Amino acid sequence: MNNRKSGIEGENIAVEYLKKQGYAIMERNFNTKVGEIDIIARDKDTIVFVEVKARENIKFGQPIESITNQKVRSIIRTAQWYLSSKRKYDYPCRFDVIEILRGEVTHTKNAFTM
Repeated sequence: MNNRKSGIEGENIAVEYLKKQGYAIMERNFNTKVGEIDIIARDKDTIVFVEVKARENIKFGQPIESITNQKVRSIIRTAQWYLSSKRKYDYPCRFDVIEILRGEVTHTKNAFTM
């Protein structure tokens, strides 16, 4: 399976998981010139920016380990862009990572901060 197809499948699994947990999905694949966020959801009154990492094996490490400092900075800049463009300046937010390894979901809340 190619990386893009695996990524789309992983995002679909993550969306279903989040919905079952009571999250409302606000956006998928939010793109700007500074970066992309896989899923933007709402958990009660908190906006959650979700990075999804799907893998079939751990040959190259755990999925979460592939998130570099550069990727974190890109996600944060994109989240700031989103909050500004939607005029959601005072909303609490957090950054989560959903790992999907062989179909099993691991959800790390507050994986990193601004």
